[in-house]
Amino acid sequence: MLTFDELWELLITEDEGVEIEAKKGSEVGKSCWETISAFSNEPSLGGGYLLLGIKSSEESDSNNYEIEGIADTDKIQRELATQCRENFNITIRPQIETATKDGKTVIVAFIPEVQPSEKPVYITKRGLPQGAFRRIASTDQKCTERDIELFYKERNAQTYDTTTILDTTLDDLDPEAITAYRRERQELNPNASELNYDDQRLLFALNAITRHPTQKGEYCLTFAGLILFGDAIALRRYFPMHRIDYILIEGKEWVSDPDKRYQSLEIREPLLLAIPKLITLVLNDLPKAFNLAENGIHRRETPLIPRKVIREAIVNAVMHRNYRERSPVQIIRFCDRLEIRNPGYSLKPTDEFDQPGSKTRNEKIAAVLHEVNLAETKGSGGRVMLEKMLEANLTLPLFVSNRDRDYFQVTLFTHHLLDVDDVEWLTQFKNYGLSNDEAKALVVLRQVGMINNLIYRVTNDVDTLTASHHLRRLRDSGLLEQQGKGSATCYTLSPEFQPKEQLEVDTSNLDSKTTDNLSGQFQNANLDSSTLEAGSLSGQSQNPNLDSSTLEAGSLSGQSQNLNLDSSTLKPEQLTLELFPAIKKESLEDRLANIGKRTEPEEIKTLILDLCKIKPRSSSELELLLKRKRKYLLDQYLKSLIDERLLEYTNPEKPNDPHQTYRTTQK
Repeated sequence: MLTFDELWELLITEDEGVEIEAKKGSEVGKSCWETISAFSNEPSLGGGYLLLGIKSSEESDSNNYEIEGIADTDKIQRELATQCRENFNITIRPQIETATKDGKTVIVAFIPEVQPSEKPVYITKRGLPQGAFRRIASTDQKCTERDIELFYKERNAQTYDTTTILDTTLDDLDPEAITAYRRERQELNPNASELNYDDQRLLFALNAITRHPTQKGEYCLTFAGLILFGDAIALRRYFPMHRIDYILIEGKEWVSDPDKRYQSLEIREPLLLAIPKLITLVLNDLPKAFNLAENGIHRRETPLIPRKVIREAIVNAVMHRNYRERSPVQIIRFCDRLEIRNPGYSLKPTDEFDQPGSKTRNEKIAAVLHEVNLAETKGSGGRVMLEKMLEANLTLPLFVSNRDRDYFQVTLFTHHLLDVDDVEWLTQFKNYGLSNDEAKALVVLRQVGMINNLIYRVTNDVDTLTASHHLRRLRDSGLLEQQGKGSATCYTLSPEFQPKEQLEVDTSNLDSKTTDNLSGQFQNANLDSSTLEAGSLSGQSQNPNLDSSTLEAGSLSGQSQNLNLDSSTLKPEQLTLELFPAIKKESLEDRLANIGKRTEPEEIKTLILDLCKIKPRSSSELELLLKRKRKYLLDQYLKSLIDERLLEYTNPEKPNDPHQTYRTTQK
């Protein structure tokens, strides 16, 4: 469980979300019942936190959450436990704790998600479907008939990849895929007992085949068996849209020039053959850097994006995708990045990708890929990708998971995290008193277009609360704008600081608004994997500075394979900027240290203007710096300085915004 301090920080910075609901909690009423049902039912959520004793932003005078506290915590805890036991069709066992903050006591109740065999959880007095709820974003939504039907289908506790494909036979298997499994398994574990089985017993043990329910003595393939071991003909016949598209784009945008074509390779092969081919194909197409080993004479080329990162991204896409959705996995190679998109939102929250623990919707497929060392099942894949990109001094991967639209996308960038241009760009923030951690966060924003808690804490090796505090400070300073809520919260640069060349990131998909689905937009270039083998596209479009006027459709092959990048140029640039003027900082520190009760009003006014000239300040910050009550500063100084047009709001449309900051006007 998260601590209350962590939950409170998330609540005040990111608002309620899919995992957090705050209520006054003077009694455990019907609204609480609906939230309990929603947390219990929502697939793959894992449960959620119900916080009692907190005023919502609508109920509070400060337009923000406030801790009201609970007078009789024992009574409310008893009511909550009793109603969880008696008011639902099954018994719910919440984990209930109390916490104290600012001298007031609140209740934290974690409501676990129940097993598929126990869903739907509903309020017995209302029955179905009126009494059953799902957790969608920060709301409790009544279940539809379709939701109820899905819950009952999932009650058999079997994953989709165990589905039997009745029309298939053992003739639909690809012998090369079986050989590949044996070879890789032998190399990893020569003593594995299954290597002694014949092919039929081996496939049966792997849940790749099963006995036919009506034809005695016959076998048919399971979905996992067909995806892992099925031949190309069977895959095309039964699941024509479960292919993998590898698409080459000349520029940075999808079909930015309608007269320019792109190249596309469709792969319809069993995963045990397709994954190694795709890894080789992508690595061969990436820009290369070269170096010479110490005392060596032979040049060594390495892809800019590490091999482990490419492998993890591809394997995760095909292993964790939602195979109920009949659409392809798409790997799109732009000149400056690689995008890998698959149907199926991430069962593991994206802001926990650096944490251990794995969740998969395709257990049988995942098990086989793990046994041949293509996939890990410890949940460390996300952490590996983040660490390897940092080691290579590359911008961190961008993970986007959309629960409503049911898709996941990872974007891997080929540019470096901090170079000379980035350092020069940062000089515009020299008066904002940025730390090096905050400066690196702004560089990530410049390159990626967004940042969230996960990216900040991995970039700077800090904990969740520290990352949250820093991002909140940057937001309150007017440098960032907050997008989304809850676990989908992210931040973008304020428009005035966004570089012209910055990649536009659709943050609407992070808070479940409508996004364009790339599936179906990609047209085929009539390239089939049977005529275009792995590696045949190697070297294509590797130079991010290719002149599109000289690069016509179909002419990518073999061009610009050699970037001649010396590895010495890929070292991380040391951030040596003095981002806070030393003289001004010392002068202000002395003046602030000498503030007393009898400091002249004119000096207080001058200090406010000097402080807000360096960077926008909130009234709360000024309260701490000037040792004056916030209300006193607002009434005696800030309002009059606004009227005199010496100060201005950073958010003039909402002068009473609790996050409002003030800056000195430019003269």
